[in-house]
Formats: sequence, structure tokens, C-alpha cells
Amino acid sequence: MTVTVSFTIGEHPPKRLDKAIARDVPEEATLSRSRLVKLLAEGAVKVNGVVVTDQKGKVEEGDQVEITVEEATEVELTAENIPLDVIYEDDDLIVVNKPVGMVVHPAPGSPSGTLVNALMHHCGDSLSGIGGEKRPGIVHRIDKDTSGILVVAKSDKAHQGLAKQFEKHTVERKYFALVYGAPDPMDPRLRGVKGVSFEGSNILRITTMLGRHKTDRQKQAVSFTEGRHAITRARVLELFGTPPQLALVECWLETGRTHQIRVHMAHAGHGLVGDQTYGGRRKLNHKALSEAARDAVDAFPRQALHAAVLGFIHPVTREDMRFEAPLPDDMADLVAEVSPFRG
Repeated sequence: MTVTVSFTIGEHPPKRLDKAIARDVPEEATLSRSRLVKLLAEGAVKVNGVVVTDQKGKVEEGDQVEITVEEATEVELTAENIPLDVIYEDDDLIVVNKPVGMVVHPAPGSPSGTLVNALMHHCGDSLSGIGGEKRPGIVHRIDKDTSGILVVAKSDKAHQGLAKQFEKHTVERKYFALVYGAPDPMDPRLRGVKGVSFEGSNILRITTMLGRHKTDRQKQAVSFTEGRHAITRARVLELFGTPPQLALVECWLETGRTHQIRVHMAHAGHGLVGDQTYGGRRKLNHKALSEAARDAVDAFPRQALHAAVLGFIHPVTREDMRFEAPLPDDMADLVAEVSPFRG
């Protein structure tokens, strides 16, 4: 049995076909660059309805790509009896609130204790896979040290339907983040940052391309010439300190790239508290926040980011689904510590 992954080539594609499809193939399909090259050679890739095999072939913005892949095969994964915070479940999908510190899928550095291991125990054999390798039910991910809502497919129909919604960017995803500084439309520095603009009076919009960092392959980096198109919007919910030292912001994704919010907010000069990879640390004004509040911010051990809202159309029943998860205890405690200093 085969499945078809369909997508559209985005703006300013690389000149080579293999690089263009590797850039734009939905992340939910879990197709690596080497796997895509093999599929090209096998004649499994169509561009505008025509089979192509030349990885150096030309491609243009707007071209329609279809990749045919074999149904997922089993890999060695172990079911583990790990408690799950289940928000919703039916025969086709399950929605969970992932805790901080849990990896979504097993990897060389995290072979067990992951969300997938827990789901395999909870759901048994009712998880789906796609992309030539069994990746049970996973259609999107959040980082190990980001908390919040994930939807996981339990049937192939749900998997394909959810993956298509993520590909078309119709899924509602909202995050809460605690960031350094105060994103302000009147800030001339912010208006001078390439890719940063404001919609209306207070919606920060960040539009760039994102790709692997040239020297650190574990990181993502902003680019304006290569990578995947990425758009993040954000608005300030609360400011802390006078003058403002921190802001609680609501971010929502038009695209869903790896580390997108963390990279984009850092690019705008408002890195996330606790983000050792992109956010760094800032010296907070001792007159604006108490010593206890400053210490709490400095000691926060992970990126202050929480996937708070997830909304989508049920891929089988076609019902509107929308779920919310409150801030986890560590973020709620941090916000409470700085709340007496609301600006």
C-alpha cells in the first residue's frame, strides 16, 4: 500500500529539484534529504503531474509536487507505561498535554521515555505511520523543553487528514512565551530589523526563511535567500518592570518550522527567557524588578514556551476541534514571581 505526499513549491526555490523538494516537503511527512533523492531515482516524484527523476532538474514557485511512498513499516519501538495527560481521545486521534522534558519521538540520544513510547502503551496497535518508516501517529512536534498540546493520529485516515491541514497551515496553534524586552511598534530599532513588521497597531509579524545553521547543525538560523518560508505573529499580553524588562507574549504560527518561535523572537531581539540556544541571558534592571524576581528569571532552566491552544478540523467527523492547556507550574510560578512588577 502506498500514500501520496502533496505540496506546493514556495517562493524563491533553490535551482535544483532535490534541494527544492527537500526544503518544501512537509515536515510531517518525515522524509529526509537522502530518502527524497532515492524516491526521485525510483520515479516516485511527480512535478505538475509528470514523473521526474533528475535531481538537478529545474523547478519553479507554484509547481505542484506529488511523492508516492510505501506505507510505513514497523521499527523497533518499545511500549512504556508512562502516564499521559490526555485532553481528548476517540478512535481516530488523541490530544495530549506534553510535559516539559519529554521528547516526542525516540532518537539516538533519547531511545526511551518519549511520548511515542507512552502512546504505544496507551493506544496499543492503533497508531498510524507514514513516510516509509513507522513513526506512530506523529504529525507535528514540539521541543523536549517546550510544554503543551499535541494531536496524534490513531488511524491512517486521521494521519493523512491532519498532515494535510498542517501542510496547508490551517491548524490554529498559539503559544505563550516569556521574552526579554518589550516588542513595541514605536521602537525604531525593531522597525529596522529585516523581516520584522507590524500589522495594525500591535501585532508583530516576523517573516523570514529558516534553515540549518551553517556551523551548528543542531540549530536553526534566519536567512533571506535559502531555507523554508516561515511566518510568526505575536502580541504582548503583559509587560513586567518599569521600564519594561520582560513581556508575556502570545505567538501564533502561520508555518510550523523547527524552533520557529525561538529563532524568530531572538531575531527580533526578544529572545525567550531560559533559552540557552537562542535567547541567551540579559542583565535585568535592578530598579525595575526585585532581586527575587531577577533571580527567578536567571535560574529558569528551559525556554519559557508553552503550546497553549490547538485547533483543527477533525479529519474524520469534520467537526471543529479546539483545545487549551494552562501554563505548566514552572512557567506559572515564574510569571507569578514577576507579576507584582507589571508595567
